[in-house]
Amino acid sequence: MGHVAGEIKYEFKTVRTVRGTDGLVISKMQKDGWELVDQAQGTLRSTLNFRRRKKPLPWTLVAAAAAALVVLAGIVGVGVAFGDGDEKQSDSAGTTAVAAGSTSATPTPTATESASTDVITAENNPEFATLLKADSCDDANADFATKFAGRTVAFDGSIVNVAHHGGYDTRYDLLLGPGDNGANTKVGPAFKYENVDILDLKLTGTKIPGTVRKGDKFRFVAKVVEFNSEQCLFFLDPASTEAR
Repeated sequence: MGHVAGEIKYEFKTVRTVRGTDGLVISKMQKDGWELVDQAQGTLRSTLNFRRRKKPLPWTLVAAAAAALVVLAGIVGVGVAFGDGDEKQSDSAGTTAVAAGSTSATPTPTATESASTDVITAENNPEFATLLKADSCDDANADFATKFAGRTVAFDGSIVNVAHHGGYDTRYDLLLGPGDNGANTKVGPAFKYENVDILDLKLTGTKIPGTVRKGDKFRFVAKVVEFNSEQCLFFLDPASTEAR
């Protein structure tokens, strides 16, 4: 069945986001001409479905493209007819050179290099390096949380604030910042460990403290959870915490 003249055609796109970043993603997509069709929210992630009207190609452009393809096909046919023998000889020579020089054209990464890509640091990930210097409400927070949700990051930081969670003496909400300035931290995301106790921090190192206080400096290793754009809080789950 042919298309009805004047029928509106759409292209579709599905975007999965960490909950709390939906508004930012929808706004960005709408600026690019996308219309939100529906939205499904899960426990940690949301699925956003968008559509955008397709722009029909001018008939003159379609005709020109078709003519170009015909000309290109003719040129390729002539090239194959005249160059087939030389191409086979070239392929054979190239295969011999690779076999004689090495067993693989791509170097195999060492165990250390492979492991270093599992944990994101400022040294191996430019986006994380930028994030650590960004404002706590900057779009870089939502972008990084969406792209690297579930991945592990590591950074040198300090405790900005300690608060008891829900009135419990042994449960805490810890506000963390990059660097060594504790409560005076002015640059970087407002990282948060929510509802944790001392055991949850998985303290390591030669000097393991019995408790943690505002201003304490650690090497934090944690899993990326989500970014709450309304609170400008970047939530992490602790994987290990080493005193510095």
